[in-house]
Amino acid sequence: MAPGVDALKHIVVLMMENRSFDHMLGGLKAQNQQIDGLDGTESNPDSTGTLFRVQDQADFQGQLDPDPDHHFAAVDLQIFNGSVANPRVPNMQGFINSYFQQRLDTKHSQKIMYFFKPDNLPVLATLATEFAVFNRWFASIPGPTICNRAFAHYGTSFGRVTMNPFYVHTLYKSVYQRLAAANRRAKIYYYDVPSSTMEVVNLLQDQPQFFGTYQQFLSDCKKGILPDYSFIEPNYTDHEVNGKQELATDQHPDHNMQAGERFIASIYNAIHENADLWKSTALLIVYDEHGGIFDHVPPVPCLPDGFVAQPSDTGTNAPFLFDRLGVRVPAILISPWVPRGQVVSPLKPDGTIDNLRVFEHASIPATVTNFFVPGFDSKQRSPREQQADTFLDLLSLGQMRDVDLEFDLPD
Repeated sequence: MAPGVDALKHIVVLMMENRSFDHMLGGLKAQNQQIDGLDGTESNPDSTGTLFRVQDQADFQGQLDPDPDHHFAAVDLQIFNGSVANPRVPNMQGFINSYFQQRLDTKHSQKIMYFFKPDNLPVLATLATEFAVFNRWFASIPGPTICNRAFAHYGTSFGRVTMNPFYVHTLYKSVYQRLAAANRRAKIYYYDVPSSTMEVVNLLQDQPQFFGTYQQFLSDCKKGILPDYSFIEPNYTDHEVNGKQELATDQHPDHNMQAGERFIASIYNAIHENADLWKSTALLIVYDEHGGIFDHVPPVPCLPDGFVAQPSDTGTNAPFLFDRLGVRVPAILISPWVPRGQVVSPLKPDGTIDNLRVFEHASIPATVTNFFVPGFDSKQRSPREQQADTFLDLLSLGQMRDVDLEFDLPD
């Protein structure tokens, strides 16, 4: 076992909201050609048939209003642009056409192709270049938040492709239940009561002790008492608490991006400031789905999870067999045992990838379970999760490196 894995005691996952890889990290390709980002030639046809190229004009707030459609039928259009070929091949050419349908405004719909300059996202871009960034981490399904987050908790969405909550009593166990059965600790840290967890309906019924708040996370880090596994959720809403305005930190369009940057930095700082915690923790920052925003990498096929979504749920007049992934999202693994500037599945000069590794949200419960509860009953895990790639091998250094990176956070 590698020294970094041997030293590992805590896995922390921070899942943000609704941004694609190209939108957030595509600009990093100019700094590192191994990163499969944007070279400026990527385009989509607009409503007039004119090709509109990507532009580094993404702003912190005010551009993506209304919220780009990211329900199943809209994502299908974004990926295939209405192709009726058999079989269909993803072309990633329907993003502008999809966004145009919401306001019937050609110029506004082109903004779905905007991406951030790395300097405008200093926290995320710095973490991506200081630690390990994934070229191929996809949302688990081509659809919205709740079902994608379910894959992070259960390794499946139990056939759901919509935002409707669901209650799970049998079949596959959540990763929190698995750890509890093995006398290990796991917790979801949500922001506060007015902005509670997305999964409260599905998980709270089983084990109330699985939940804590953001402030408790900060306190647990300071005390060095994090559970074995922590899943952190941002603030999903702008709201007021005791006369103080709390900005949404999830980075969901059209929330303030800089508030989300500060939130990400606070999670990183809380772990880094405790020396014992820092050397024994792996932090994964990932986004639940792409939010309808352009990405140029076609999703790939995957092993079905044993469920079928009906046409009434997909909105496409066709069932979904859970046999292909959703759109690519940002994902960064942070640990002092990760080589600086690592690109997972690096791009070669000719645009190909030799050591292609594909990750998705089922990789989270797969990694956590395999590490903390090896030998867990396979009948209580989806086939999709059991074959998902895991990421702890990326803690590959023979010696922990010094990382003096810390973010300044105003009080």
